[in-house]
Amino acid sequence: MADSRVADSGAAQLRQSLGAYGQIVRMWIRAALAYPASFWMTTLGNMAASGMDFVVIAVIFLHTQALGGWTLPQVAFLYGTSGLTLGLADLLVGSMDQLGVRVRDGSIDTVLVRPVPALAQLAADRFALRRLGRIVQSGAVLGWALAHLELTWTPLKLLVMVSLVLCGTVIFGAVFVGGSAFQFFVADAAEVQNSFTYGGATMLQYPPTVFAKDIVRGTVYGVPLAFVNWLPALYVLGRSDPLGLPGWFRFASPLAALACAAVAGLLWRAGIRSYRSTGS
Repeated sequence: MADSRVADSGAAQLRQSLGAYGQIVRMWIRAALAYPASFWMTTLGNMAASGMDFVVIAVIFLHTQALGGWTLPQVAFLYGTSGLTLGLADLLVGSMDQLGVRVRDGSIDTVLVRPVPALAQLAADRFALRRLGRIVQSGAVLGWALAHLELTWTPLKLLVMVSLVLCGTVIFGAVFVGGSAFQFFVADAAEVQNSFTYGGATMLQYPPTVFAKDIVRGTVYGVPLAFVNWLPALYVLGRSDPLGLPGWFRFASPLAALACAAVAGLLWRAGIRSYRSTGS
């Protein structure tokens, strides 16, 4: 009976969180669309800015046929999956990188006294629909890559591909949440978080073979960003593993995503419990 009550309470809290998140998101979407010209200009600007990274990759391939043994369509696959998963995570919870500002000015107190989970409020706060620009641009590059790779699709490859997008989004989202929780302890640490989110996504745009093996191992056994696209891409593209890891690592993105979400949840709870009001 006790376990049943706990489960019911957890389900009710999850529904409340999702409901509050949805209401706040809808409010910010209506606000953004109230000025359509501004919305479209910022969205297209976001798309163009994120596309510059692929322009750099394309310029590199004007002077070489392969980068670290990877062809342009294969690198475009990495670029597209990296940008798409980061873009989705940034759209859903990217606003949390401003938590340090709220901690410093005391406005986090307003969030904590409301009868709605703080995580849902902060994740949806200032929801920026213009971030769709990165998602659309990365998705277009991914589509181009898939059209030129001429892959032989099997049910397992399709499953790995879907898992790549979903689990990669969860991993980046967990890094956003965990990095934000760290700002409860070190309020001016947004750049540390950015180095693992935006910086990590930039690294994942390039083949693992262009980096030192110790760096690649760090993305497997440290912050598991390799499970976003590097490892599943090895299976989808039929490439060998430069680290010689066990073959099942290529299918372990769901486990990595679950572990990242659990760690992020623990860090968030610890941050909330450690917070002391500014008194302002």
